[in-house]
Order: sequence, then structure tokens, then C-alpha cells
Amino acid sequence: MSFGQGEMANFIQLFRSMKFDPFIIYEDNHILILEKPAGLLSQGDHTGDENLFDLLKEYLKIKYEKPGNVYLGSIHRLDRPVGGIMLFGKTSKATSRLQDQMKAGLIKKKYLAITEKHPDIEEADLVHYLSKDESKNKSKVYDYPKKDCKICKLHYKVLANIKGLALLDIILDTGRSHQIRAQLAHMGFPIKGDSKYGNSTGIKHENLGLFAYQLGFTHPVTKEWMEFSHFPVSDKNFNPFKPFYPRNGS
Repeated sequence: MSFGQGEMANFIQLFRSMKFDPFIIYEDNHILILEKPAGLLSQGDHTGDENLFDLLKEYLKIKYEKPGNVYLGSIHRLDRPVGGIMLFGKTSKATSRLQDQMKAGLIKKKYLAITEKHPDIEEADLVHYLSKDESKNKSKVYDYPKKDCKICKLHYKVLANIKGLALLDIILDTGRSHQIRAQLAHMGFPIKGDSKYGNSTGIKHENLGLFAYQLGFTHPVTKEWMEFSHFPVSDKNFNPFKPFYPRNGS
């Protein structure tokens, strides 16, 4: 699911009128998993633009006819131009336990990435050191340890090459701000459409060739390991690569 500016306005209007249900992947009394559309903020920021967190609270309030405030806990975020699976807690206990898993690196996350150039190596582990410039909302990557930098790790595998673009399957080992975007750009193969990191042809807030397709975690109450996979259904960036998606999300 990926929306342009006009489509986003329609999405919000339909969402608020409850004539449109968000793409819910899984829901029980404790957790909620859904697809965030590319182009929509995960949470509110200085822009004041519509965001998934507030819209989802409104959706739950109307769906379950709750008279007061609806609880919703944030576990992680996706960048505005990135779509994919997101996990929320529906109780404070569930949220706290899931946040602890996230901090401990126990939540499994996989992404599909389309890069502007082909990696020289088909499969590799990337280990870098990352610092965040909050004033520019941009991360910088170093090849060596540096003061105030955090280590960042990911594993990638090339799945396909089409017309100068490559499709990568990415396992994210650490969850730093803009990590995938910054690391791939640092290696010389930036993500398609990413104007912030090494792609001069990208447009601000343009939907990127990056999608969070798999999430695995321990259920905060039942303690059962749960794993969900969901791929882009209709996205101009990913449509040509559909035949090369990982089978069964693996």
C-alpha cells in the first residue's frame, strides 16, 4: 500500500469516516499488527501532519465504541517514506514487555530494499558506526568506532537485478535511526528515491524503495513466538520485483 498526496487525503477522509479499515494483519486483546502506508508518519512530529498513531487511536475508539481515551502503545517506528509492518501494544503491560524485547534486540525485523546500484558482493554483513545529527534529522556512518557513535549491523542478500536496480533482502540486527538508508548509501548503493542519502534525483517525502516485510517477536502475554510476513501489494517501486520476493518470508 503506497499513496500519493491526493490518495493520502482520500485515505485520511475514508479512515475518519470509518468507511475504510486499515490493513490489519493481526489483532488480539494485547497487540495490534498492521501495514503502515508509505508516505504517512508513524507518529506526530513538528510538521503537524496526519500520522498513523493518532489515526489508529481514532479508529479503535470508533470501532470498539470507547467513550474515553483509547490506549495505544508505540513499539517502534518506520520513516515517513517507508511502508511495512508495524507492531503496537493495546495495553500498558503488553507495550512495556514488547519495548523491553525491542531494546534487547529480541524482535526480528526484515526489509526489502531496492537500490540504485548493484552491490559488488551478493551477500554480506555490514558493520558500521552511526551518529545522528538531530538538527538535520540525518545519520552519518563511519567505518570505525568514534566517540558518541553507536554500532549498527545488518545482513543483506541480493535477490534480483532489473534495469539497473537491485532488490535486497535485509535482516536488521540493530535499529538505529535511518540505519538501512545510511548504511547502504555509505556502501555506494543508495535506496531508490532517497534524496536524503546519496540520491540526488529523489523528491522530499517520495516513497522509498524500502519496505518492512517481516516481524518476529514473543507474545507479551502468551509467551508464544509469533512471526508475520507481509509484502507490498501494489507499489510502483516493488511491482517489477514481485516474482523475486522471499518465499514464505524466509
